[in-house]
Amino acid sequence: MCAKCVEELQVYQKALDAADAVSAILKRSCFQSDRKLRDQLADSSDAVPALIADGFPQSTDRFFAQFLYRSKGESSETRTHLRIAKGRDYLAETEYVELCDRYNE
Repeated sequence: MCAKCVEELQVYQKALDAADAVSAILKRSCFQSDRKLRDQLADSSDAVPALIADGFPQSTDRFFAQFLYRSKGESSETRTHLRIAKGRDYLAETEYVELCDRYNE
């Protein structure tokens, strides 16, 4: 069965859920004082589902794949920012692992 809209894609749904989870932690006071990291993490996590959505209506699977690869890159960037946040004690180890697992999936 082929998806008729991007919302039917499991990868898109999971990317949105992961971005929502990141948004929730960015409301913490520690991120409010570290604006650069907060903005970088917000931008990269938001870009993952956005790129999937941008690529879905492309005319060929090859073009869609390019957007998926870019989304994968943003996922890697998000995991790096999460690692930095963990290193600054903004995240517990369990939170870090759970969020990274979402972006690895």
